[in-house]
Amino acid sequence: MATAGLNERVREYWEAEPCGTSPAIVGEMPSRTREWFERVEEHRYAMEPFIHSVAQFTRGRGKRILEVGVGAGTDHLQWARAGAECYGVDLTDAAIETTRSHLALHGLESNLLRVDAEVLPFPEEMFDIVYSWGVIHHSAHPERIIAEIRRVLKPGGQFVGMMYGRRSLAAFKTWVRRGLLAGRPWRTFTDVLAHHCESSGTKAYTLPELKRMFSAFREFSAEPLMTPYDRSRLPAWLGPYLPSSWGWFIALKATR
Repeated sequence: MATAGLNERVREYWEAEPCGTSPAIVGEMPSRTREWFERVEEHRYAMEPFIHSVAQFTRGRGKRILEVGVGAGTDHLQWARAGAECYGVDLTDAAIETTRSHLALHGLESNLLRVDAEVLPFPEEMFDIVYSWGVIHHSAHPERIIAEIRRVLKPGGQFVGMMYGRRSLAAFKTWVRRGLLAGRPWRTFTDVLAHHCESSGTKAYTLPELKRMFSAFREFSAEPLMTPYDRSRLPAWLGPYLPSSWGWFIALKATR
């Protein structure tokens, strides 16, 4: 897929509906109310309970953190509650305003900016932690965001996040539906994900690819996570036998 104008198309997609706020989740509840945010949070952590163990929000106390892609502010609230000095960026005004409203309900604040994370407006070595959950793979140039993350991290600072895994059950099921059953079995996983997974140009990676992308960092680890998105439409009894290596999410940690 051509990258020209891709980030603008991605922005338009998420501007209409910040991640995790679809009517299927919040129903007809008035937006940005306390009950609305509670429903968003409940759903997020029910579907992705491993976020807490990966992010370890409480270790942010007293540290300066940057979240790349704040969405509805659910994780951002956890960092703020933990006592971190919070900064957040997002490609959309909707996410920035939603996150600002979310924190305000709890008497909290963050330094929030609508920017393209391929060029972060911060000086070098500013942050102790940079966090980004399921965002970087939507960019036209994920490698630019990763380079920017490294640039703004302090020496010894850590990136924590998640990106999609291409060798996953979720990716395979998308290919079956959009490739095999659509009479186009020659389509690659990369192609079907770029055209049929969330915003235009969505990417997913193998572990070796991610290792290369983060090669400038001093330390790097990647752990695939089996998710409900992988297990959906499969027999419940099969769940315990599915290896995590087939998981749609890959939890990432990298130290500058």
